[in-house]
This record gives sequence, C-alpha cells and structure tokens, in this order.
Amino acid sequence: MSHGHHDHDHDHRDHAHGREGPGRERKLLVAFALTAVTLVAEAVGGWLSGSLALLADAGHMLVDAAALMFAWLGAHYARKPADARRSFGYVRLEVLVGYSNALVQFVLVAWIAVEAGLRFSDPQPILSGLMLWVAVAGLAVNAFVLFVLSDHHHDDLNTASARLHVLGDLFGSVGAVGAALLIGRFGWLWVDPLLSILVSLLILRSAGRLLRRSAHILLEGAPEGVDGDRVGEAVQREADGVCGVHHVHVWQLAGGYHVATLHAQLREGIDADGAIRSIQRVLRERFRIEHATVQIERGGCADAHCAH
Repeated sequence: MSHGHHDHDHDHRDHAHGREGPGRERKLLVAFALTAVTLVAEAVGGWLSGSLALLADAGHMLVDAAALMFAWLGAHYARKPADARRSFGYVRLEVLVGYSNALVQFVLVAWIAVEAGLRFSDPQPILSGLMLWVAVAGLAVNAFVLFVLSDHHHDDLNTASARLHVLGDLFGSVGAVGAALLIGRFGWLWVDPLLSILVSLLILRSAGRLLRRSAHILLEGAPEGVDGDRVGEAVQREADGVCGVHHVHVWQLAGGYHVATLHAQLREGIDADGAIRSIQRVLRERFRIEHATVQIERGGCADAHCAH
C-alpha cells in the first residue's frame, strides 16, 4: 500500500471572501468616530434631562464605540500575512471579536434592566424637550452609520458584530424619541424605563444569534449547509478515479473561509495529482472549500484512528 499527503496550498493573504480590505477598515473607523461623538452628546443630554433612555443609549454607545474600535483592529490584523507561528494568519481574530462583542451585549442588557427597575419604583423628572432633540440627533447619526456598514459580506462576522451594536443604538434612539414624545405629551414617566427594557430585549435576541454563530466557528463546527457525509459522498461520486472517501473533516477558520481534510482511495492506475485536482474542483464548486488537505491511499488506510 502506498499513500501520500497532498495539500492544496494558498497564500492566506488572498482569502478575503470577497471583502474589501482597506475600504472595510475605513468604514469601521468612520463608524467609530461618529459613534464616539454621539455617545458624548447623549450622555450629557441624558444627565441634563434626567432620561434613562438617553443614558442607557449612551452607555450602549460607549460599549459600541469600543466594539467598533475592536472591529477595526480585527479587520486590520485579519489582513496580516501568515507567519511561522500562525500558519493561517489572523483571519480568526474577527470571530473572536464577534464572540466578545456578543458577550458584552449581555452584560449591557443586564445593566439596563436593573436601572429600569429602579426607575419604575422611583420615577425621576425628565426634561422631555431636551431629551427629544438629543434623541433625534442620535437617531440620525446611527442611521447614517448603519448605512455606511450596510454592504458588508454575509460571512463577515467582524462587520456583522459591529452592525449589531449600531443597530442596537438605532433602536435605542428610536425608543428615546418615542419616550420623549409621550412624556412631553402625557407626562408618562414610566415610558422611559419601559422602552429601555423593550430595546434591551431586541438587542438580546440579536446578540444571541451572533454568539451562537461565533461559538459554532470557534468550536470547529461545519459551515452552514455543509457536513462531512455530504462532502464525502460528493467527492466519491464526482471526482475522477476516487472509489472511497473517509476521515472527512470540514470547518471554518472564519465566516466564509471553509477548510477540509479527507482521505481518498483511488482506483488502480489513477494518477494521484490528477485525482487531487479533481477533488479540489468538486470541493470548490460544490461547497466553496478553497483550502483542502487530501491524503491519497491505495488499498487500506494506515491511520489507526480512521473510521472507514
């Protein structure tokens, strides 16, 4: 029996998943600057007006400003080339950023809930006019920042996590505008903490989705819609000269960056290099797997841990 280990090698700096590098970084940096300016305005406005909705939104934007800065750092370092210690480069950094941002959102929601409970039991006077103007300004800035980040790639978890924070800011501003109008018209002070809680629930739902998605990638889970059995069956059915496929593993380094390893048994007389090219074509066209390590075998598998 003879077998060899063949790797379809790529320069990992080229795995951009269809994203712009510097352009994406600039967008994140602009989003950070606008968010930082707006959070200062909302914090001052919330303190002067006595509005929890504004203060909660300012607190949210403080976390989001840091999140956007980390997202920018993630986008910047993700483009760094591979080195001897990190053979796949820094592409997974964006997943760590997305995972961390989602966890921070849970902490923020808990803080808003506690503050809202205190406001229900002890309502505070609110200057609704000042609250309204600050909230409208915050709404306009958040809408613009969301537009700036709107064209990110579906698999870009880094920018997706940044958009999640900005979307939470937008909901917070909408809630603050609504609360200001109701308080000014009817004097309903309880609307302020109530809307803060409703906004927190929306944030919690989105943060949960991002957390699950990021954790799945960090746990080496298979890409959505792809599993080892389907990959093995497709390769065995469509690749030239392959009579058996086993020991298949498929995972993601980052959103959209699919990686696979597998053992392939060839028919007698089949050229190994030609079979590898055929396998790589099937993986690329059927499952968007651009980086695959293929071990060719003739006869039985030499791996004692391999399950046929």
